[in-house]
Amino acid sequence: MGDATRPTNFIQNIIDEDRRTGKHGGRVHTRFPPEPNGYLHIGHAKSICLNFGIAAANGGLCNLRFDDTNPSKEDVEYVESIQEDVRWLGFDWGDRLFYASDYFERLYECAEELIRKGKAYVCDLSPQEIREYRGTLTRPGKDSPYRNRSVEENLDLFRRMRAGEFPDGSRVLRARIDMASPNLNMRDPVLYRILRATHHRTGDAWCIYPMYDYAHPISDALEGITHSICTLEFEDHRPLYDWTLENLDFEDRPQQIEFARLELTHTVMSKRLLRQLVEEKLVQGWDDPRMPTISGLRRRGYTPEAIRDFCDRIGVAKANSVVDIALLEHCIREDLNRRAPRVMAVLRPLRVVLENYPPDRVEWLEAENNPENPAQGTRKVPFSRELYIERDDFAENPPAKFFRLAPGREVRLKHAYIIKCERVVKDDATGEVLAVHCTYDPESRSGGATAGRKVKGTLHWVSAGHALPATVRLYDHLFVEAAGGQEEDWLARLNPRSLEELKGCMLEPAAAAAQPGDRFQFLRQGYFFADPVDSQPGAPVFNRIVALRDSWAKVSKAEGAPGGA
Repeated sequence: MGDATRPTNFIQNIIDEDRRTGKHGGRVHTRFPPEPNGYLHIGHAKSICLNFGIAAANGGLCNLRFDDTNPSKEDVEYVESIQEDVRWLGFDWGDRLFYASDYFERLYECAEELIRKGKAYVCDLSPQEIREYRGTLTRPGKDSPYRNRSVEENLDLFRRMRAGEFPDGSRVLRARIDMASPNLNMRDPVLYRILRATHHRTGDAWCIYPMYDYAHPISDALEGITHSICTLEFEDHRPLYDWTLENLDFEDRPQQIEFARLELTHTVMSKRLLRQLVEEKLVQGWDDPRMPTISGLRRRGYTPEAIRDFCDRIGVAKANSVVDIALLEHCIREDLNRRAPRVMAVLRPLRVVLENYPPDRVEWLEAENNPENPAQGTRKVPFSRELYIERDDFAENPPAKFFRLAPGREVRLKHAYIIKCERVVKDDATGEVLAVHCTYDPESRSGGATAGRKVKGTLHWVSAGHALPATVRLYDHLFVEAAGGQEEDWLARLNPRSLEELKGCMLEPAAAAAQPGDRFQFLRQGYFFADPVDSQPGAPVFNRIVALRDSWAKVSKAEGAPGGA
């Protein structure tokens, strides 16, 4: 369950004052109301943590309610994925799972009530004409020629709309408010439209569907919501929220409160754009580990604890801002640092032959599983005559300040011995280095006569005869520029190197027991996750969650921010 400690933010301050004055009888009841038209992303995680967290911190309740008022874009797949995501993040709605479609009959009755009060009318203008009549920010709108229809005519037409007598788009029901309002949302907004589409819950029972701005406040009121928390783009919609509830005479009305949505660098936070990536097969699905979707982050190997920590660190603000994705990466590093066991993995293998090591000898050397958490104990790592090291850890003609292996140079192998490069074996045709022949210092391991001898480089390695072949996927940011979310030419900024798949990687035997969903730190490489979909027994596939370098921690330390907050 999410952290129920008392938050400190402007929303909590509002709730504190409401409870002090006895508003809503001291109750706190929130809701998370996603549209089932796509998978949730990290921005929704912020809203989930906020709504469920505020309720828990104040001894209240939080509902999960699907805003399923647009059947043309909705699917049961999205409904199921959203429930899975909310549960995975650590939250539970108990028996409070609702749908806007639960209230379709009540919403229809409320619409007739508004018509009888002279507050709504049936309009025959086309969608284009409605836009033209609406006016602009500097020019007031003008009344629809159908605005002054009688109550009787409006009721008759609205009932015939429900009965399916009119084609799609031919008529709408509009609120009768003020076409000269400075707020465009109050210029007789549409409440109902004709739409023949099979609904995932109600089938073909309805051919008219309510608009979100109409259905949402009524759904909140029917469920007894006290604080309707939403993102900042709905601030200008709040007068319509209040108008709807006031004109329907709801008592103990919920209060809409807006907070800044999450924008994250190097990605997009629009379900429409994410859907385009999926539909155009620019990614491998909603759960592609490059996607900012919760399912994508889960598939990549992120933990719910890290995401909740990230949402807590970014806080709740009234003004929009952009968060550096480096903070999200910092949170997963902090979470895995103490719990992820270490193993050695060579991603681009280069064979090393120890010429003075006995051909049939195998030593099982002791290595700590996690130096940050001694309780994880130790493991045995095999050492033999033939090893693999990273190809990048060898240079035949090393540049300045290259402290890894090169002809005539020594390095230490992690947990093992010092070795020295004696000669290089190359492909005669291509000049490619095929193997490096070395000698080892048998006294250089712990307890030996030369164990304290210093060399500048330490390399990870894997015994060739014991190595476990694996596929490793290296993920980078989805967009090459930080401002990936800007919609102009956004596809041109996709990172063509956001995925590199390496086959033939070699892992130490300790990784052979990895189950799909296990996480490790590959020494010097980063944190990795055994893919739960593609891994097979004896043929694991590992996703790199994040590299080891933590730019956010360095920035935070330089700026004096504790823990990157």
